[in-house]
Amino acid sequence: MDAVDLQIIRELQADGRLSNQDLADRVRLSPSPCLRRVRRLEEAGLIRGYTAMVDQVAYGLPITVFVRIRLERHTAEAVALFEGAVGHIEHIQDCYLMAGSSDYLLRVVIESLEAYEALVRTRIHAIPGISSIESSFAFGSVKQSRTYPAPASPARRRPV
Repeated sequence: MDAVDLQIIRELQADGRLSNQDLADRVRLSPSPCLRRVRRLEEAGLIRGYTAMVDQVAYGLPITVFVRIRLERHTAEAVALFEGAVGHIEHIQDCYLMAGSSDYLLRVVIESLEAYEALVRTRIHAIPGISSIESSFAFGSVKQSRTYPAPASPARRRPV
């Protein structure tokens, strides 16, 4: 991956609906080589898809909750059970495996506090092997970026 590939990725992160012609103009390539590069980045898995950015509040999910989970045991079975269950709960937008005092950090978007309580009681508490659940409610968002910064070192980049 070279500087042009990085520029293509940044432009598409900022606006995934760019036409190939507009993208080519922005990265100073002709349309055919630009399209070949985009296809190569897609085939290599660097570009995994395209999506619409939706306003969370206008969509009807105004509450964001960060949930820290600790497991009772860290056996392969307990981890697989937890991770599999989390994958089926659509209000959980992100699930990170963590180092430190929590095993997982979840980002949940939800309609109301009552809906969050019901989610915890009926879906999250139902997952076997959880030792503790700690919730933090976001008051608002200061920054949400969908564009990754350029990697610091070319040596760390995956070949495309």
